[in-house]
Amino acid sequence: MARRAVGRATGPAAGRAAGGSRAAGTDGDGPKEVRLRPARRPELRLPALEPFGGADLEPDGDYDGVEFRDGDFGGSDGGGARFMDCALRGCALDEARLTRARFLDSLIEAPRGVGTNLAEATLRDVEVREARLGGVQLHGAVLERVLIRGGKIDYVNLRSARLKDVVFEGCVLVEPDFGGARLERVEFVDCTLKGADFSTATLTDVDLRGAAVLDIARGVDRLAGAVISPGQLLELAPVLAAELGIRVVA
Repeated sequence: MARRAVGRATGPAAGRAAGGSRAAGTDGDGPKEVRLRPARRPELRLPALEPFGGADLEPDGDYDGVEFRDGDFGGSDGGGARFMDCALRGCALDEARLTRARFLDSLIEAPRGVGTNLAEATLRDVEVREARLGGVQLHGAVLERVLIRGGKIDYVNLRSARLKDVVFEGCVLVEPDFGGARLERVEFVDCTLKGADFSTATLTDVDLRGAAVLDIARGVDRLAGAVISPGQLLELAPVLAAELGIRVVA
């Protein structure tokens, strides 16, 4: 039996969302159908790539059609660098500084590291596969048409970031911080969210129904603009009651 979703989508925006997924909601006249605009996924078509011949990343470097394979860029400074039609495969990024870097039409596969700094970076038409990252800084970053598939990311800082057409698929996110972020057309598919923080975030067409685990530590009051399943609603009931100041006594 198909799952029904509890969410909010009213007004002209819902009517314009042709082709979006459907969820059941209610109004004063009983059940009604609302549409959720789906996230657009990146469509990567990488050209033939040249192997990276340098020893380290460079600040404001310009990399076009380059493959970085199994490189150790721990502690390197690639701040402001531009990666266009690139592939980073199996690279170590411990404490790498990539602030305001731009990743465009690129693949990031099996990155690993702790403390990678991608503050105010731009990721557009990017696939991130099987990441193993901890404490990655993405505050103030812009993610558009990004697929994050598989892997585990601990304590990712996405505060004040802008996420549009982003899909988290089959991954584990431990204590992700979306505080003050703007999420539009974001989907969580077969992934785990543990201790998520949505404080002061703004959500539009965010689909949480596919999350295998949905654990929200803070910001449950900011879920307007998202859809969840009836089962998730029951699981979130204690958090919602606490947020509303409701005491539940047997």
